Amino acid sequence: MSGTLVLVRHGQSEWNLKNLFTGWKNPDLTEKGVTEAEEGARALKEYGIQFDIAFTSVLLRAERTCQIILDLIDQPDLETIHDEALNERDYGDLAGLNKDDAREKWGEEQVHIWRRSYDVPPPGGESLKDTGARVWPYYMTEILPRVLSGQKVLVAAHGNSLRSLVMVLDRMGRDEITGLNLATGVPMVYRLNANSTVASKEILGDMSAAH
Repeated sequence: MSGTLVLVRHGQSEWNLKNLFTGWKNPDLTEKGVTEAEEGARALKEYGIQFDIAFTSVLLRAERTCQIILDLIDQPDLETIHDEALNERDYGDLAGLNKDDAREKWGEEQVHIWRRSYDVPPPGGESLKDTGARVWPYYMTEILPRVLSGQKVLVAAHGNSLRSLVMVLDRMGRDEITGLNLATGVPMVYRLNANSTVASKEILGDMSAAH
């Protein structure tokens, strides 16, 4: 058996609260988002895991979630690698728009396609497929080798960058992954086999909180 990979979606951000498309924009966590990150940290502490390294995006909401977790599990100075390869999907022209306003401008059906299709990007932005195209190589070259060498690795990132990873790890098809929501602040613990397939998966919290 090789190491352990833990994926955590950041807590609620200020723009999540305002129902805005966020993407590569950089709002902070709300008070609720901080609480969600703390709850995830407590679940990890109770689980008893200590990490060898952490990865996060270069966006504040994921960086803060990562640090809150590390602080609460008594590893505040753990080596943490920040890389934009783990950033949220780029929503292009939709970024900063209220989702209801976007529906009014482009129509309910078109906005739904941009949000939920696998390979149709919004204007100037990325589809989930595009997001995976930058997340997967980074995972394969930077994260996976550490897990396979026996390390325990934390990845604090975003709904779509993590969905790209879950799609591969859980061997999900396009239709399955486009319907999947990841709860904020809820750790997913993967133990991998030596051939990089999943030996076991545990969710440390309530996935019904996904939105």
